[in-house]
Amino acid sequence: MSTGGLPIARHSLPRIDHRRIQRRRWLQLAAAGPLALWGTRAAAGLPAAYDAVVVEPRIGTPGPSGQPAPWEFDLRGAQQRARREGRRLYVYLGASDCPYCRRYEAFLAAHAAELLPHFRAQYLLVDLRSQLSVLERQLVLRTEGAHGPYAEFQRAIGDQRARLLVYPSVWLLDATTGLPLMQMPAGTGTFQTVPEQLEILRLEQ
Repeated sequence: MSTGGLPIARHSLPRIDHRRIQRRRWLQLAAAGPLALWGTRAAAGLPAAYDAVVVEPRIGTPGPSGQPAPWEFDLRGAQQRARREGRRLYVYLGASDCPYCRRYEAFLAAHAAELLPHFRAQYLLVDLRSQLSVLERQLVLRTEGAHGPYAEFQRAIGDQRARLLVYPSVWLLDATTGLPLMQMPAGTGTFQTVPEQLEILRLEQ
């Protein structure tokens, strides 16, 4: 895969205070195990009230030596729309069989009255729908400026979460460059209180 297109700028991004990570109980060290089966009957995806752009994967064919089929998520259409509307991208990667994803989605639904005005003011939400069985080498992400499997894509855009794919994950991207607006902490991409969610939307450290 190549990372051709827009030049990838190397710049320092704001960080979240890592002490706050300890307060967040949704750390995921692996996308497997018995917990992965809990709560899978709940509806998957961001709540309808958030009017997210749903991006389903284009699933390729397995490799000649038995490599798993790639699942490619193409963000270019959402990127173009966000640019036309003068908004940023809030990209959410969830899995249909992920209990932690259902918790975050339930949190958003429960606090829609408080959060929706802030999302709508600045962000176009993008809902990438995957499965826990999809490995990082299978998950392919594409923007106008970068294209490749998860770890390669992360390195190309300067995101430090390249070593481990977790569900759920969130990216806040500039619609013009496709680059992160903030470095998100490794191991978590979602938040469980309204103040924490608003800090992220405001790009506060």
